[in-house]
Amino acid sequence: MSDNYDGDLTALPGDGTWSDESDWQLTDVGGADEAAGGEHMPVVAIVGRPNVGKSTLVNRILGRREAVVEDVPGVTRDRVSYAAMWSGRRFTVVDTGGWEPDAKGLQQAVAAQAELAMRTADAIVVVVDATVGATATDEAVARVLRRSKTPVILCANKVDSERLESDTASLWSLGLGEPYPVSAAHGRGAGDLLDIILDRLPETPREAAPTLGGPRRVALVGKPNVGKSSLLNKLTGTERSVVDNVAGTTVDPVDELVELGGRTWHFVDTAGLRRKVRTASGHEYYASLRTRSALDAAEVAILLIDASEPITEQDLRVLSLIIESGRALVIAFNKWDLVDEDRRYQLDKEIDRELARVPWARRVNISASTGRAVQKLVPALESALDSWDKRISTGPLNNWLKDVIAANPPPLRGGRQPRVMFATQASVRPPTFVLFTTGFLEAGYRRFLERRLREEFNFDGSPVRINVRVRDKREQRRKR
Repeated sequence: MSDNYDGDLTALPGDGTWSDESDWQLTDVGGADEAAGGEHMPVVAIVGRPNVGKSTLVNRILGRREAVVEDVPGVTRDRVSYAAMWSGRRFTVVDTGGWEPDAKGLQQAVAAQAELAMRTADAIVVVVDATVGATATDEAVARVLRRSKTPVILCANKVDSERLESDTASLWSLGLGEPYPVSAAHGRGAGDLLDIILDRLPETPREAAPTLGGPRRVALVGKPNVGKSSLLNKLTGTERSVVDNVAGTTVDPVDELVELGGRTWHFVDTAGLRRKVRTASGHEYYASLRTRSALDAAEVAILLIDASEPITEQDLRVLSLIIESGRALVIAFNKWDLVDEDRRYQLDKEIDRELARVPWARRVNISASTGRAVQKLVPALESALDSWDKRISTGPLNNWLKDVIAANPPPLRGGRQPRVMFATQASVRPPTFVLFTTGFLEAGYRRFLERRLREEFNFDGSPVRINVRVRDKREQRRKR
């Protein structure tokens, strides 16, 4: 049997040997506890009709590929904020979905997010496709922006060469002032545009925003159309995320500070994971990468599962992703208002069968649409994070381990019984324990130790990792 156990318990990397306790360097592996700074920065909203290159311009401003981009209209739907810097000055750039004033259905919700971004911005950059010219939609957008008291900057995008600059002259007809030619894809004119933006930004932002220094970070994850955005909207009491019956509405992670249970939380609504990242394509591929990054930056994940339907392979794939990330976990069974008695009976059996590897995860039955029991998420989150941060002193840990091993010694391996010399907790977030032994411990015995460890020290809601370091046989003989 391999020394690597494929589960929550994993062997440490390296050659698997040690010579003495002093040879082991203990380091506390901190989680993602460096939050964004508390400085409030001016806000620039990037708006325009669909598929004019707003997200490409955002990536050019940031100097990295952050916003999801694909050559089809309507990829961006929510308003998404990013921290940016130019010429030593920091500001926040907000990417928005395509704005169509007369939109209906899903696009109407997208437009509402863009309008909210404009109302709260300190400057607005309206993006127009210079190769197409001013369309009826552009003119409708311009009519609204001309009434705005916020500074408006007209960006003529897709001007990829000097020859195309003359095409921008027609955009003066929009009544938004001088059009600034830019190629967001190639970077041409981007620096000049940023200089103009900084010149138009006020020295003092229009309103102070809450800082992100202290709130614990919570990622809402799950398959598409399971209710992640609906839950964020219910928690915030606003239409913060675009919600529609179409699966995959959310593409970019959406951050929001939420007051819940007397404290502030930093929630992140993520794109639904439809399939494995390596088989995804287009904007779905980049959305999956953003979701993984958001999970890595979080401290605890809320896995939403549709309680009205059978647990699917997609649900289990997302669960595996959370386990691999080492984040604390709360499982929220959403749409509980649609669950009848027969479905509850079936769900209990599915939980015993499909979620057997995470019996430690806290479970909450909620309805994001009605608000049923969403307040119960607070104690579940707090308990999971307490476990994720917990550290056990070496003395009590070894006293407990001595008693457990005396009552239930490890099984023989190769005719010999391995001895556990001592144990220590190497890190938190998640709690990781190292056992120094004279021989390999079977995977089943490590699972037994993990279960007893949870019972004794109460690690509900957090993964626990138990690693084994086996003493080198040559070192054993030398010490004899």
